[in-house]
Amino acid sequence: MLNGFKTFIMKGNVVDLAVAVVLGSAFGAVVTALVDSVLMPLISALVGSPNFDDFAKVTINGNDILFGVLLTALVNFLLVAAAVYFVIVLPMNKMIERRNRSLGIVEEEPAADPQIALLTEIRDSLASRP
Repeated sequence: MLNGFKTFIMKGNVVDLAVAVVLGSAFGAVVTALVDSVLMPLISALVGSPNFDDFAKVTINGNDILFGVLLTALVNFLLVAAAVYFVIVLPMNKMIERRNRSLGIVEEEPAADPQIALLTEIRDSLASRP
């Protein structure tokens, strides 16, 4: 029983997942710091407030519906997504592209699906019939 557990734990998938979780939480702190310390103050300088919680508030039968809280969460999400894209994804793609170019690696076009090629041939054959 312990040998099975040891085999499971030592599989590459589990170790890779553990490393990804640890790095993901550390990276999350970096992205949060970027959004909270750089991007939100810029938004605050433009709009006047770092959050929109009280921006759109509607009261119906004594209950407050806070659309501003949703707007704040949406803006935070978009800022985090933009930060990840422009700070991580875009530079990484450029670096990979530059490395591949220097190594002479050419990206191959994906092979056409044989079913689509067959259907296209059948369509062209039917279209050419009188």
